[in-house]
Amino acid sequence: MKATWAVGAVFLALTACGQGDLDTVTFEGARFSGDLRSERSDRTSFVATGGPASVSLEGAKQAAVYQAVQHCIDHLGSSDMAWVNGPDAPDDTLVIDNNKVVLTGQCIEP
Repeated sequence: MKATWAVGAVFLALTACGQGDLDTVTFEGARFSGDLRSERSDRTSFVATGGPASVSLEGAKQAAVYQAVQHCIDHLGSSDMAWVNGPDAPDDTLVIDNNKVVLTGQCIEP
């Protein structure tokens, strides 16, 4: 019985270790985390963030884009998006808040 508990504890510990990797992107050897927010009433519109922008603006943008792609696939089955303030905008026009790049857009139905 003790062996069963020990195996279960090890399994849970290993399972928890990888969960942080779901929201990270590696770019040029650095890790960037991302997050996404959308209103429950309109899941197609979103605000995606990625950072730290101080390490690499491109890496931060990629982390935010990754979150947006995952969100659109989960909710509409497609990665098609229309950007309001997207990754192709000139770097000097991007919104950076709390060391994170802020991208906004909308998922497009296939």
